[in-house]
Amino acid sequence: MTAIETNETTSATPWHLSGNQAPVFDELTVTDLEVVGAIPTDLAGRYFRNGANPQTGSSVHWFVGDGMVHGVELADGRANWYRNRYVRTPVYANPDRDRMEMAMDPETMAVDYRVSTGNTSVVGHAGKIFALEEGGFPYQLSPEIDTLGPWDFDGKLTTAMTAHPKVCPVTGELLMFGYGFLPPYLTYHRVDASGRLVQSEEISVTGPTMIHDFAISRNHAIFMDLPAVFDMELAMSGGMPIHWSDDYPARFGIMPRTGSDADVTWFDVEPCYVFHTLNAYDRDDTVVVEGCRMPEIWRESSAMEPGDGAADDSMSPALHRWTFDLASGTVSEERLDDQPSEFPRVPDSLVGLDGRYGYTMALAFGGGDGEILKYDLANGASKTVHRFPEGHIPGEPSFVPAEGATSEDDGWLLTFVYDGPADSSYLVVLDASDVAADPVAEIKLPRRVPTGFHGAWFADQP
Repeated sequence: MTAIETNETTSATPWHLSGNQAPVFDELTVTDLEVVGAIPTDLAGRYFRNGANPQTGSSVHWFVGDGMVHGVELADGRANWYRNRYVRTPVYANPDRDRMEMAMDPETMAVDYRVSTGNTSVVGHAGKIFALEEGGFPYQLSPEIDTLGPWDFDGKLTTAMTAHPKVCPVTGELLMFGYGFLPPYLTYHRVDASGRLVQSEEISVTGPTMIHDFAISRNHAIFMDLPAVFDMELAMSGGMPIHWSDDYPARFGIMPRTGSDADVTWFDVEPCYVFHTLNAYDRDDTVVVEGCRMPEIWRESSAMEPGDGAADDSMSPALHRWTFDLASGTVSEERLDDQPSEFPRVPDSLVGLDGRYGYTMALAFGGGDGEILKYDLANGASKTVHRFPEGHIPGEPSFVPAEGATSEDDGWLLTFVYDGPADSSYLVVLDASDVAADPVAEIKLPRRVPTGFHGAWFADQP
């Protein structure tokens, strides 16, 4: 397929297909990439990042285009290659067919979870790499980003799988869930370190709600039952089938990680929506959850246009903390920062544990500099900022520990950056212990990488 790329926004082009959101259409393999600075020699592996990239050039919403994964391999201080590949799913193979029609049997209402875009995140577990999207099964990828096919954990997975599973750094378990618009609305799954699905539990929620993410602590799974609810009328019209409801209660559920529905303790919270959690941890008789909270989402429109009421500063996500007291059944909530930000991450080695640092990507819907934010959560969430040149917009930061690291922030932050003035992209390496400093390295990419969603680092195995 060939197409002319353009970054011009016209009245006929929706925001999610304009500027750096516009899709790219070719799949490249380019070796010996140009490097500015010096790539740390202990970075040995691949950085992959997923995102929606409609092969037809058109989609009804930013979240629904075909998945495309962009990747860079680093080793011995060199950038060996850049690759970008579509995730080969039934949606990709049938660009002119309606997804709902392919996925659902109208007589039995059974859902074929192989029908997916695989467009949201990439996660590694038990020697496998998965491209994920919350409406279907994971799709396994090769280390070269070729699609190997859907994965259902040897037939044991019978629901969709979240795009945000959590890998416990202590047990090696993969903890995850699937939500649906028909019962069961929420199902929790636990996969052991070897990759076997060993537990599935239906969790009672108020109704069909969009649950994009959850959190884990060392001992608990934390579910968010929030007022973004499914609308069948919107679904049948082909739009994003979610809208805000003032009648749906907002609550968090906390369950022992090996527990069941009967073991969930529910806490009412102020109405909000949370696309992404930063982390959670146990502290005495409390569970602490940190994430990027919005007061509401998609009340009037799900278009997510800048300034449409769903994506301006007043309604944007910002870092918050909830503290749940399991003994008293009470919850306290505090805003940690007024600056809008999203795509929160902690080091993989501290998922579910009480760590000191967290990282987010600043949001500036009215314009402004691109920024990566580093929070010192042990010191009032004080903030250090890496500010990119004017017109350079980063994505979600991924932390990679340095070889022989001696502190929690001894390592590197990796993300793709869009260079607006040059209409090009690069992979940046920042020193996580000195975020405000100049980049350690910039790996120039042979093509523009459209604004996407979530990335991950896959280290070479020793």
